[in-house]
Amino acid sequence: MTPQRPALFPVLLAGALVLLTVHTLGRFIYTPLLPWLVEDGLLTLRQGADIASWNYLGYLLGALLAIRWHRIAQIRRCLPWGLGLHALTTLLQTQASDPDLLAALRLLNGISNGLVFVQAPALILEWLVRHNRASASGLVYLGVGAGLLLSSAMVGLSADRLQGAARWWPAALLSLPLAWWGWRQLARLDTAEQPATPGQASPSGRLLDRRTTPLFLAYAGAGMGYILPMTFLPTLARLQVAPDSFLINGSWLVVALATLIAPWLWSRLGGGLGDKHALQINYLIQLAGVLAALLLPGATGILLCALLVGGTFLGTVLLTQRLGRSLQPHQGPRISAAMIALYSVAQLAAPWLTSQWLGMGGSLHSAFWLGAGALAWGFVWMQPVPETAAEKAHN
Repeated sequence: MTPQRPALFPVLLAGALVLLTVHTLGRFIYTPLLPWLVEDGLLTLRQGADIASWNYLGYLLGALLAIRWHRIAQIRRCLPWGLGLHALTTLLQTQASDPDLLAALRLLNGISNGLVFVQAPALILEWLVRHNRASASGLVYLGVGAGLLLSSAMVGLSADRLQGAARWWPAALLSLPLAWWGWRQLARLDTAEQPATPGQASPSGRLLDRRTTPLFLAYAGAGMGYILPMTFLPTLARLQVAPDSFLINGSWLVVALATLIAPWLWSRLGGGLGDKHALQINYLIQLAGVLAALLLPGATGILLCALLVGGTFLGTVLLTQRLGRSLQPHQGPRISAAMIALYSVAQLAAPWLTSQWLGMGGSLHSAFWLGAGALAWGFVWMQPVPETAAEKAHN
């Protein structure tokens, strides 16, 4: 009798909800909240940029912890603690009226985000590989797209009812049941360590070699390139478009809608064109989005940036993770953690550099040139990345 294939939907749903919780209710909800926090007088724009940097530093630390704790048994122990830390810090943010306290909480929240964002997809990917379903791995990131849509709605619907630190309450209340249910499902996965076969790299092997180094360098550019619009686009919209424009409160909604289909679309494109070629197209479209905000100031540039960056950045993540694992198949969770760590270094640098630029009298609009240059860097470094064996056979 043929063994029954395990059901994918509950596993992918659990992973999607976990990522929704830590990455959108934890990280990205800060983007639509920031203009309101500035308007409430809780923060200045420069303080907002600094606090974003603290959150990204935490994300880096969480990803570094995931490199250290990359084995399946370690992931199983760490994931519930990471989700618990997210829930606690998000709840405490509802009481953080002091910018320094908020910065400390955003640092801790970033640690939980980095740890969970690496470990949950890595655990699911290893389970999918075990059951010969690895091509479905990108669908986990649908949770981020859905979460962006949800965060936009939550901030918009509560904007006139809440003020200051109380604006964090919707995210805090929703995080608790989603984190609890998501972890309950993931805890049941029958995932075991996969030993290396003869002739293949062991998990303790080098992460950087002539095949993976260009991919790491490209991914660093992606991290710096996408984070500026994903942090400051609603704020830039308030500075550039008419006060009655839909984009004042709707630019984040456009990003969310564009993101919603992105994991499915880029997963399919990677399967059809090969992950490397899909990534090259991805970088070019993302670059066009940032250039639109720079060269077409006003509503047109904001709208194009929201659509093109929102529709690509998750594709960059899932294609790079999948390509990295195919280049070093027996370092799956470890190479995933290392890539996310590098990605987060670039994300940390971009808001910090933006804060310094604003402090020197520069404009938020001109700071987007940093993102455009970083994405161009990423596209250039994608060229020497080797094709996988599957891509060569396909071509």
